[in-house]
Amino acid sequence: MDLIQNYQENSEESSPERPSGSGSQPSSPDSSPMRLELPSKSSAPQVDDAVVALGVADPNLSRNVEKPIDPVQHLVSFNPTFDQLWAPIYGPSHPYAKDGVAEGMRNHKLGFVENASIEPFLFDEQYNTFHKYGYAADPSGYVGSEYIGDLDALQKNSGLSVYNVPKNEQKKRRKTELQKNEEEGEKEDLGPEVDNPETQEWLLKNRKSPWAGKKDEVQTELTEEQKKYAEEHAQKKAAAEREKSGITEVTEKSTFHGKEERDYQGRSWILPPKDAKATNDHCYIPKRWVHTWSGHTKGVAAIRFFPKHGHLLLSAGMDTKVKIWDVFNSGKCMRTYMGHAKAVRDITFSNDGTKFLSAGYDKNIKLWDTETGKVISTFSTGKIPYVVKLNPDEDKQNVLLAGMSDKKIVQWDMNSGEITQEYDQHLGAVNTITFVDNNRRFVTSSDDKSLRVWEFGIPVVIKYISEPHMHSMPSISLHPNGNWLAAQSLDNQILIYSTRERFQLNKKKRFAGHIVAGYACQVNFSPDGRFVMSGDGEGKCWFWDWKSCKVFRTLKCHEGVCIGCEWHPLEQSKVATCGWDGMIKYWYDIIIFTRLSLL
Repeated sequence: MDLIQNYQENSEESSPERPSGSGSQPSSPDSSPMRLELPSKSSAPQVDDAVVALGVADPNLSRNVEKPIDPVQHLVSFNPTFDQLWAPIYGPSHPYAKDGVAEGMRNHKLGFVENASIEPFLFDEQYNTFHKYGYAADPSGYVGSEYIGDLDALQKNSGLSVYNVPKNEQKKRRKTELQKNEEEGEKEDLGPEVDNPETQEWLLKNRKSPWAGKKDEVQTELTEEQKKYAEEHAQKKAAAEREKSGITEVTEKSTFHGKEERDYQGRSWILPPKDAKATNDHCYIPKRWVHTWSGHTKGVAAIRFFPKHGHLLLSAGMDTKVKIWDVFNSGKCMRTYMGHAKAVRDITFSNDGTKFLSAGYDKNIKLWDTETGKVISTFSTGKIPYVVKLNPDEDKQNVLLAGMSDKKIVQWDMNSGEITQEYDQHLGAVNTITFVDNNRRFVTSSDDKSLRVWEFGIPVVIKYISEPHMHSMPSISLHPNGNWLAAQSLDNQILIYSTRERFQLNKKKRFAGHIVAGYACQVNFSPDGRFVMSGDGEGKCWFWDWKSCKVFRTLKCHEGVCIGCEWHPLEQSKVATCGWDGMIKYWYDIIIFTRLSLL
């Protein structure tokens, strides 16, 4: 304690006296700390106050105000003016300049170079102008000296730079230079090598082609040797393209499975029987499964009855084969058509049934002779055809329409093999083509969830149908009266559209109950238009009444997907179905079948 008391006394004696304003109160921890005041500095030269005072008293000292300032001087004896601070430091008149440059200011071997901010384009323009014409804009920018260099050339060229020469002047100069070069080239002696076509001298002399001015002779017909070479070249090119795309070459062949292709009277096997006539105009829903055609090793994608008579049934298989079956007599396969390298997507008959088209995933469309099984012609654009259709008019059976995977509908003339029209408006792959209005128009559906109506031969959409609630429609069928379209929608319903001018949706007719989401199940009508039928993803075939839109009957047809269904064109109570189980099944109405068996 004594030590602490002595320390406190010593500290009080050594502490300085506090100002009177603070009193004798001891310092507390809450009081503000001591502040240190640093002396201020200025970057300007220091002015000697004594000399300034003497300069005011003595007028002789005030003469220094008119003298320039030494650039390396750090202390001045007077207040310099603005003009003195910014006076130029070059020139022999400067008292502190050596060779025209002030001491300490030399930054180049030739003197002092001032920095200037000039755009690169402007610098290049003036630099090139000065080297070409001898004049340029003064970079110092002083009034009265706007240009430097050859002022006569400046006046002659009207102050033009290399970058703003008029176009007419440029053309004149180019022509002058070309003419000058040609004259000089003619005057030059090219030497003895001028006659040698391999030398540069010969090329300079003969600038024009020796064949110039001669008309090419049009070759009217190829020789036999040229035709042979062209065929070989086309075959090699096709083989190279197939090898590049990974498509194996498939030989086009056909096998006949019947007893004989012609009967004892010389009639072909594709001719309909003479007794093939319509038995009844009234259609009935089939009830009984009576026959199965099994020959495809994979699923069946589509089936089509022979036009008008239906005595033959054509089927497209995923095993790359197309088969035709007898319906009336033996019920066996009559012929197999082999020519596709991948699964067959769609098939369609001509009006008389003597020819048919097949579209495959090998990107080829083939026209077949139904009787002989030969391939008449092949069409391809390098894209996958999803649907093929012939114009139903008798005089336009040579016109082929195909909906492709590249959003186009391509029209061919099968006689010439040339593409005559392309309908390119869809935003997705084209799925269906349906002719309406006496074949003057056709309706297409696509993966872009829209319907588009076209005038045949005119690639302009006359009606565009697309609503937010619409789904993709992979199958469309025309009603027998031609006034309605049934569209299979992928939201598990069948929608009805009018084929008249406005193509409106009939909101009163809607057929639902089946499951088709994800499958392009075919929709179809009975020949009398009283029933609507469709397959579904569970292997069932559904029948609806056209007037009431109610489900009339459901048949369990296939183990897998029931992808296609066709109503017989003559015998109105018979239906054929196909599925992904590889089977084609034939269905009768039980009453009609019993009546026929009794007869």
